[in-house]
Amino acid sequence: MPCFFCVYKGENVVTAIRFIISCFIVIMNTAIVSLGICLTAVVKCLLPLAPVKRAMTFVANRMMWIWATINNATLNVINPVEWQIEGGEQLTQKGWYLVICNHQSWADIVVLCSVLRHRIPMPKFFLKYELLFVPFVGMGCWALDMPFMRRYSKEYLAKHPEKKGQDLQTTRRSCEKFQYTPTTVVNYVEGTRHSYDKAANRRSPYQHLLSPKSGGIAYTLAAMGEQFEYVVDVTLAYPENIQTPFRDMLTGKLTKIVVKIDVVPMSQVPQGDYFNQPAFKREFQSWLSGRWKDKDAYLDELYQQHQTFSDVKN
Repeated sequence: MPCFFCVYKGENVVTAIRFIISCFIVIMNTAIVSLGICLTAVVKCLLPLAPVKRAMTFVANRMMWIWATINNATLNVINPVEWQIEGGEQLTQKGWYLVICNHQSWADIVVLCSVLRHRIPMPKFFLKYELLFVPFVGMGCWALDMPFMRRYSKEYLAKHPEKKGQDLQTTRRSCEKFQYTPTTVVNYVEGTRHSYDKAANRRSPYQHLLSPKSGGIAYTLAAMGEQFEYVVDVTLAYPENIQTPFRDMLTGKLTKIVVKIDVVPMSQVPQGDYFNQPAFKREFQSWLSGRWKDKDAYLDELYQQHQTFSDVKN
């Protein structure tokens, strides 16, 4: 009799069962929570009163917290995970934070929300305006008060100079609701997931990271800089599962997660007009590159301790 639980890429049946159970829980958790969040968006549309909107936003954020908590429980039950968390003791759910983080895997979202859900407000992401019209996703993100940005290209602005600066002003207005509500905004500065092949093709100056893109974080700071109290620089690593951490998470093979949290006061972050002051733009890029250099050195030492980097490179 053929086994229903087919072997997953050469793995044994137990691993395949773990994979199926993990996928089922993650999909059901995401689907149910997304539906609940969308229902809060419907209520906000039908009853556009300030108290109702605040109440529904609170409910939507709690649902996202539940989503993160279930994912965290699933991760720990399926995997023999050892957590190594450094720093972040001074964080509070009553603060305003900009989180910047390296990006290696789809696992990063689960891990980041798992670690930060008790420490700071549930995260928001700056989204492209077009995502507002994606079924369920757009409405759910709108219910969570995530800002939708309209970024105009240089070509478009050349033809429509009256639109210059309008995208930033629109984003600032959408962020006004965060003035009195503690908020976390997350920015994956590299723009995409890291891989060693991708880093080689892009000639990254770092051993374990892609080059950071300063424009996105500068845009976020320009829109909300006065509200942020700290930049939270998070370094994620899976030192014993470098090659396929997300797949290993789903198959129960993820053994260690390292999360290093550096809290940087806004007074230590360069301040200025990134888009109109070339000197400041260079200063800000230098500051961000310096943080990435330190992050890369930390990862290199960590991987050398676990003697996995050479195996990946070979």
